[in-house]
Amino acid sequence: MSSSSSRERLGLLLGFIGMAIFGGTLPATRLAVAEIDPIALTAVRTAIAGLCSLALLIALRRPLPPRPLWPQLALVMLCVAILFPLLMAEGMQRVDASHGGVVLGVLPIATALVAVAITHERPPPLFWIAAVAGAALVIAFALRGGGGSLSAGDLFLFASVAVAAIGYAFSGRLTAKMPGWEVISWVLVIALPFALPAAALTMPADPLHISLKPWLGLLYVALFSQWIGFFAWNAGMALGGIARVSQIQLLQPFITFVLASLFNGETITLQIVLFAAAVVATVAISARTRSRRPVVPGRLAEPNPEPRMTAATPPR
Repeated sequence: MSSSSSRERLGLLLGFIGMAIFGGTLPATRLAVAEIDPIALTAVRTAIAGLCSLALLIALRRPLPPRPLWPQLALVMLCVAILFPLLMAEGMQRVDASHGGVVLGVLPIATALVAVAITHERPPPLFWIAAVAGAALVIAFALRGGGGSLSAGDLFLFASVAVAAIGYAFSGRLTAKMPGWEVISWVLVIALPFALPAAALTMPADPLHISLKPWLGLLYVALFSQWIGFFAWNAGMALGGIARVSQIQLLQPFITFVLASLFNGETITLQIVLFAAAVVATVAISARTRSRRPVVPGRLAEPNPEPRMTAATPPR
């Protein structure tokens, strides 16, 4: 087997591991918010991941990012480390993880739309058709589940998609200037001055009353969803190529369904699977239409096509 083939296989494996980690975010969040307030969960998960990132950056003696990049890092921090996990946690208090898996399945399209806006890209008409179709499917799914109206949980999830798309698109631009793992690490470090006091103020006075499963859910989203998953995902794309590895993300909603069934006891209906498959199809079409466009000299570096979840991706 050639070395290039081995690298691609390893890249695909690491990409799958990263995708599977992100696929567990909604089920883990659902477990955590059963007994932990969403604000406390967001603060603690960001604080834990931020401290781990700070230790790693110090151990590797990484220099501070160039000053011109700090405003973008601050914007990504606000979107990815604070607003997205908070809004997602609020949503998970109100709807099932499998339901959230369908809604957040449109996140790649939302990220692509933001990327198109900030790079002044002109994708072909099929991209816009796929984007509108994906959004329409998710709205129809939410309306069907809410009996003709959007529930509070869906509104929180839609808001989380919007802020995550902004954060992922701008962090994708940052990966053109610094390694992906450094982007997410510095983003989390910048969040520490906010996360640490918030964690101290919002955690329950007697955390021993919180049962084991919510604690495990918190640790999962802090260490894996917010931090480790990015290392596996970005390493996979570096070895296997962004175009190939990013396609693995299409499996993520179905990983979420499996984990939600196993750990949250949710029933995965045929309707959920069909809506998810239709959304995934629109994501695949939009990604293919963008990847085929001609390269225009002098255009800004394109954000990483993987949303969530690249250094630019989130945590899901």
